[in-house]
Amino acid sequence: MAFVGAHEAAGGRRPVTRGTGADPVKALMHRHRELCEGAVDPLEIAAGLEAHGVTDRTAARFRHRDVFSLAEEMYARVSHDGETPPRPTPQEVLRARADWALLTLLPGALCAATVVGLHLTDGRARLTVAAVGVLAMALGVRAILTHGPLGTRARAHPNATVTSTYWLLAYAILGDGLLGAALAGGPDGLPDGTANAPWPLTPAPALALAWACVPAAWSAHLFAVRARRKLTGSRGLEDFAASVRPLLLGTFVLFLCGLTTLLAASGAALGEPTPYAQTATLGALLLLARLLTVHGFNHAPKVVLTATAASQAVALSAVFAARLPGCDLLATPVHTVTDTWGPGGIQTLTCGLGALTLLLHATRTLARASAHALPGEPT
Repeated sequence: MAFVGAHEAAGGRRPVTRGTGADPVKALMHRHRELCEGAVDPLEIAAGLEAHGVTDRTAARFRHRDVFSLAEEMYARVSHDGETPPRPTPQEVLRARADWALLTLLPGALCAATVVGLHLTDGRARLTVAAVGVLAMALGVRAILTHGPLGTRARAHPNATVTSTYWLLAYAILGDGLLGAALAGGPDGLPDGTANAPWPLTPAPALALAWACVPAAWSAHLFAVRARRKLTGSRGLEDFAASVRPLLLGTFVLFLCGLTTLLAASGAALGEPTPYAQTATLGALLLLARLLTVHGFNHAPKVVLTATAASQAVALSAVFAARLPGCDLLATPVHTVTDTWGPGGIQTLTCGLGALTLLLHATRTLARASAHALPGEPT
């Protein structure tokens, strides 16, 4: 596929139209022939043009008020050899929605069963229950990250953030307990699955985040459907971007409300203190990373998740390294944070900064028409 020249996107001289007479649209169609011939509607052409640098100002050089009207003319003028693929029937859409809606319940159910198993067993049996539960939950999460609103497109790399995500989830369960024990001179033993061990576990965040797959999937679904509708009704790229940003923020807040409710319920069910700040920032970070990945922007989530996980690993390592002779200063930043906010401050700070970074990035990238151009699974 040919690309729009840099002089078009930058607002330079008028585009060259060799061999096309006085018809600049025909020249643009020639540059984007594959896009025009493969498009199923004008919106797909508009999104493709935007992705290649064509703006409303560029569209004015082609005698159109915006990219959308330019795309409509290009779609009308292109020759489509085949018919437009049929849209899914309402029955097919409802069946697909029911499939992924039920699938999102799987991680929460498996996590709840694992927590119950840990409370009813001890010794080797408890270790076996934990191992089987973790494996089952990993498979359940993998399933919902393959199907439904949280599933990735072909252009995204679903495994790009797996290692960092596993670390962040493991830290949510084990990290605060290990850090607190390390700051006190321990730990004196390995975790045994209880909150009173030398290295205590905090299962409430894991339980809440597992059930949070449900509001995460519905939030992603709501955002995708509403954004597509706004794309249909918009008459310019700036108009679309201005309407999508509040939708993204509203969807984000809706998920946080659902996660907070699940956290309160998990803490009450387990009879444990609820780490709201740590878990909320981690949930926000994971949701934003997934939204960006689903819409094809997987580089920023990979970088931010990796940096967040690395920051937590460095904080833990610094506490242990400070025990070496002459290395006391290494743990000073960690002591500063924990003296102010407790051991959970490290997780809150790292995940909070990561979530804020991705939120700012998402308000820019997910407000593009090109982010909503490719249809996913039936919704």
